[in-house]
Amino acid sequence: MTESMRIAIASDHGGYALKQELLMRLKDVAHEWTDFGCDSEASVDYPDYAIAVAKRVASGEFERGILLCGTGLGMCITANKIPGIRAATVHDIFSAEATRAHNDCNILTMGGRVIEPALAEKIVRIWLETPYEGGRHARRLEKIEALEHEVQDAMQSGNSL
Repeated sequence: MTESMRIAIASDHGGYALKQELLMRLKDVAHEWTDFGCDSEASVDYPDYAIAVAKRVASGEFERGILLCGTGLGMCITANKIPGIRAATVHDIFSAEATRAHNDCNILTMGGRVIEPALAEKIVRIWLETPYEGGRHARRLEKIEALEHEVQDAMQSGNSL
């Protein structure tokens, strides 16, 4: 097990039931969890919750985040708009491990309408326990970070890419 981390978690209505199930199943995981909503299955806009978690992870307030919606895809797309976020939608064990080991993924997204709670729990455990390997993967992440800076600089200066 890795050392204790601060984990931000949120869902929209499509991921609410899975979020509740995961929070119950992961009580034994020695991490600090903060739930940023939503609080029911009433319809809400997923970007609001993805932005709240992604900004907190990008700022360093939380080491990792977990976002749940119907498919995991909307949350992933939104979270990846925040510089410094490497979100991945994962519905299998291999990807859970690889996205941490190779991509240093800091936000995990899953779909409450796609995955069963038992598998989702296994994925979260593996994702939390798998360390980033660095090495040859570091130069790839450096290229992604350089692209983020290039886009930010272009937007601030009014230049095109």
